[in-house]
Amino acid sequence: MRRNMNQEECKALLGQNYIGRLSYISGGHPFIVPITFYYDPDTHSITSYSSEGHKIQEMRKNTSVCLGVDEIASIANWKSILVQGTFEELSRIDAKHMLHEFSDGVKKVIATIYGEHPKYISEFSAKIDAEEAPIVFRININELTGKLRVTNL
Repeated sequence: MRRNMNQEECKALLGQNYIGRLSYISGGHPFIVPITFYYDPDTHSITSYSSEGHKIQEMRKNTSVCLGVDEIASIANWKSILVQGTFEELSRIDAKHMLHEFSDGVKKVIATIYGEHPKYISEFSAKIDAEEAPIVFRININELTGKLRVTNL
């Protein structure tokens, strides 16, 4: 059976994952990159970070972004959601606070799913040079849709 997921199912899938594919537009062309993220149910937004580069430069120009997240057990058992949203760069105390929330949130997801307890961001996400401050950003969710397929054998 294949069907649309309701909002609560979509939010649950976001909350149970921390790796997704971020899509953004550059020069009229779509780009897709993997990111580590944290879904904050209180603000209904996604937090991530990056070093300065192509992705950040282009999202500053065109703030419309998309995030895809999947759980695939098999060809007949999968869930897939699509987040349409707006990029927002955070700064100063907001950035520091949300980077801490990101770290704690991802650690909880990893502990719940895998029973592992990482201590540092570098254990589960891209490492940024110590000299360079990370760019912390939020994706404010405008629309959340999903589909699933489940086959009971």
